[in-house]
Amino acid sequence: MGVVDVFNALPTERLKEELLACCAAPAWGGRIAAGRPYADRAAILASADAASRALSWSDVLLGLSAHPRIGERAAGESKEAAWSRAEQSAAAVSADEETKAALILANKEYEARFGHVFLIFASGRTQAEILAVARERLGNDDAGERAIVSDELRRIARLRLERVLDAL
Repeated sequence: MGVVDVFNALPTERLKEELLACCAAPAWGGRIAAGRPYADRAAILASADAASRALSWSDVLLGLSAHPRIGERAAGESKEAAWSRAEQSAAAVSADEETKAALILANKEYEARFGHVFLIFASGRTQAEILAVARERLGNDDAGERAIVSDELRRIARLRLERVLDAL
């Protein structure tokens, strides 16, 4: 039985748990689950991208609620917390104390400006790169930033869904 067959055959509740670990917005996982059966892996990932793009801003905020501040270690033993720690691990080891302090300040400024955590697809980026992006994004208007945040959430959810598929 191939990965796609296993994905298609997962009990709905188990699949929803797996998908919630990828993205904490239930509408995202619900849409993917409702699209079964899928013909292949590409169709699952395309469905995930479409589900991300269909999220309302309220849904995106639900998705953000499960993400720690960039540079902070996610607490807990959940799959999502472990993924978050792994996604930020390269950035965490690459930063000096000055950059870490500047990122903490940028997080606070961002949250004061936009009312939610700064979200970025951190995999493969250093904290200096993340800091530069945070500072740049502070200049965005609300609508522009919402579009960026929604896309960053999409990218993170897709990466995590790929991990789920790889583990099946």
